[in-house]
Amino acid sequence: MADLHQFIEGFREFQQQYFAGETALFDRLRAGQTPTTVLIGCCDSRVDPAILTQCAPGEMFIIRNVANLVPPFEQGTTNQGVSAALQYAVTVLNVSRIVVLGHSHCGGIKALMDSADIVDKDDFLGRWIHIASKAKKRVLQQLPDSDKAVRYRACELEAIRDSLQNLESFPWIKERLGTDALSVHGWFFDFEHGALLGFDEESGQFQPLVSALPTQDFSIGI
Repeated sequence: MADLHQFIEGFREFQQQYFAGETALFDRLRAGQTPTTVLIGCCDSRVDPAILTQCAPGEMFIIRNVANLVPPFEQGTTNQGVSAALQYAVTVLNVSRIVVLGHSHCGGIKALMDSADIVDKDDFLGRWIHIASKAKKRVLQQLPDSDKAVRYRACELEAIRDSLQNLESFPWIKERLGTDALSVHGWFFDFEHGALLGFDEESGQFQPLVSALPTQDFSIGI
């Protein structure tokens, strides 16, 4: 099990690589960040976007939350951390791509599928994952007799679709989508098989971007 000493030693390795070695990178980053992509990912400890994409510091603006959800645009509400981060990335940093990255075995989606529809006002997790309640409803209607694992996977994918739609509810995102200054993408990481799927608007389905290795028996489960 990892402890704080291990993490401190990890920072020491980072220091040696980027400050004793590749000093030019952080010399440039001192002047500011210019990422081209914002990625909304899950805060699940098994799914680190920087590790998955092998991006360098400064290349990607990352927003993480439970179940990689994007809330719809709402005015007059408080504590909109995801919305504020999106606004900063799009209107200040001028990113040209937004990626919503979901993953298999998502604890947030499982909690949503197993939860009651009525959420207590003091249940922060329940209120947050309720953002994906429409995805849950569709899955239960379309797969009433399927086992839980199939429905969990289906909801993980449906929630990505809904987050992509919610992105378009933000006026400063919709405006840029209309001028091709910005594009949105839905990705799904299956960490059982090491495969990456991407949402294809034309077919309405998730298609392989990086297929499972030949030794793996890959299936998206629906």
